[in-house]
Amino acid sequence: MFPIGDDNEPGLGFAWVTAAIIAVNVAVFLLLQAASGENAFTYGFSAIPREVIHNVDLVDPTPIVIAGQTYLIPQAPGPSPIQLTLLTSMFMHGGWLHLGGNMLFLWVFGDNVEHRAGPIFFLLGYLLAGVVGSLAQIWASADSPIPSLGASGAISGVLGAYLVLFPTNKVRVFVFRFIVSVAAIWAIGLWIALQIFDSVAAASGPASDSGVAYMAHFGGFATGLVIGVLLRFGRPRSPQLA
Repeated sequence: MFPIGDDNEPGLGFAWVTAAIIAVNVAVFLLLQAASGENAFTYGFSAIPREVIHNVDLVDPTPIVIAGQTYLIPQAPGPSPIQLTLLTSMFMHGGWLHLGGNMLFLWVFGDNVEHRAGPIFFLLGYLLAGVVGSLAQIWASADSPIPSLGASGAISGVLGAYLVLFPTNKVRVFVFRFIVSVAAIWAIGLWIALQIFDSVAAASGPASDSGVAYMAHFGGFATGLVIGVLLRFGRPRSPQLA
C-alpha cells in the first residue's frame, strides 16, 4: 500500500519547508553519496551506535557476526563531534527505493502538518523526530557498528503528528492495481501495525539484523504524536484564507 495523495487544507499555499527538505535529501544522495549507499561519505556520516555511545570515530572495517556468519562492516572518518551523525544521517539514503519511498511519504503528509505547525516549528519538529528516532535505534543496539541512515525516523514523526491533527482526512492509496481513499487513521494505523508486525518477525527470525531501523520508526512516530497533541490542543490553528 502506497499513499499517493491526501485532502489538503484549502487556501494555505505551497509547503516550502517540505519541498526544501525533499530537495536537500535528493541533493545529498546525488551529490554527496554519488547516488549510492556504498562510499566513504555514506559510511562516515551515517549514525553508528558504537560511535555515538562511546564517542569514537570508527575508520577501519569492523567485524560483526550475524546468524553465525562473520561480516566486515566498512567504516570511514565522520564529522567532529561524531554525534553530529544523528543529524547528517537523516538526510542520507541507502538507494533509490529507500529515497523514493521516504520522499513520497513526506510529500503526501508533510504539507498539511507544515501548514498547521508553521514552517519554523515544522522544521524543528521534523529534526527532533529524526534525532529521537536515531537515539531510539541506538538505544536498541548500543554496541552495534552497523550504520543507520535515512529520513524514516523524521518522516515517522510527520505521520504521528498527521494522525493526531487530521485523523479523518482522506488519503489516496495505491493497493495492488487500484486507487482507493481511506481515512488517515486507517492508512497510518495500518502502517504502524505493519511496522510492529515486521519488527517482531525480524526479531524472531534466524538473523539478528533485518536491515530496517524499526526503533527509529517507533521513536520518531511517538515524538510526532506528542508534537501533534501540542499543535492540536496548545497552539491556535492557522486561519484559512478566503
